[in-house]
Amino acid sequence: MTGIYDDPWAYELACAFRDVPAEVDAVLGWCAGLGGAAPRTVLELAAGPAEHARAFARRGLTATALDLHPAMCAYAARCASDDGVALEVVRDDMTTFALDRRFDVVVTMLDSTSHLMTLDAFTAHLTRAAAHLAPGGLYVLEMSHPRDRIGAEPSVATEWTVERGGVRAAVRWGGEPLDPVTQVADDRVVMTIEEPGAAPRTIRDLVPYRFWSATELDAALRLCGELEKVAQYGDFGPVALDDPEAWRMITVLRAAR
Repeated sequence: MTGIYDDPWAYELACAFRDVPAEVDAVLGWCAGLGGAAPRTVLELAAGPAEHARAFARRGLTATALDLHPAMCAYAARCASDDGVALEVVRDDMTTFALDRRFDVVVTMLDSTSHLMTLDAFTAHLTRAAAHLAPGGLYVLEMSHPRDRIGAEPSVATEWTVERGGVRAAVRWGGEPLDPVTQVADDRVVMTIEEPGAAPRTIRDLVPYRFWSATELDAALRLCGELEKVAQYGDFGPVALDDPEAWRMITVLRAAR
């Protein structure tokens, strides 16, 4: 049986509620305001279908997408080619990668750090990201809002529907309780896809999810010692992390001085 990450097209469809162009615009705005210069190069880590990397490339940046999953890498490269945008795709681990260059902006989106199961792995990831920042570069790290797992009112729904190009999908993702010791949950994924002229198909999967709190992020940064916070937001718009409307935990980092 294949899972959601074995079907990059379905994964991208499940995330179609995201406004990727607007999110990329927000990141570029932060770079201009906080970094002081418009970035020319970008690296997306744990990129999956590399939607953000492709959007950066459409804006003229030299873009690289890195992911461990071969199906995701192949899909990202194919989509970039079909779109006519230049994208380098690298298959590698977000905790050990070593490229031969640095980037003006590095991004990790869609709470991909939830795949890092230990503090050592999280710290290793931060260290590798820091090593690939050009002077004055920024690392934008998007994680789920802490209230999603430890608050009484989650910030995002665990069930939603999306429609794109005549295809409709009903998605259920997560909501399972965390193990109180490991802070890991096996998130159940059920996605039913309805395409015109075809019988509905359903993808079922269990995706291990490691919850990272804001204080654990701070601890990992201290252990890494190579990055410092520049700003933190609760959305891709002007929303503070503690705002009731906040639904993400987005941290902007730079090389420690």
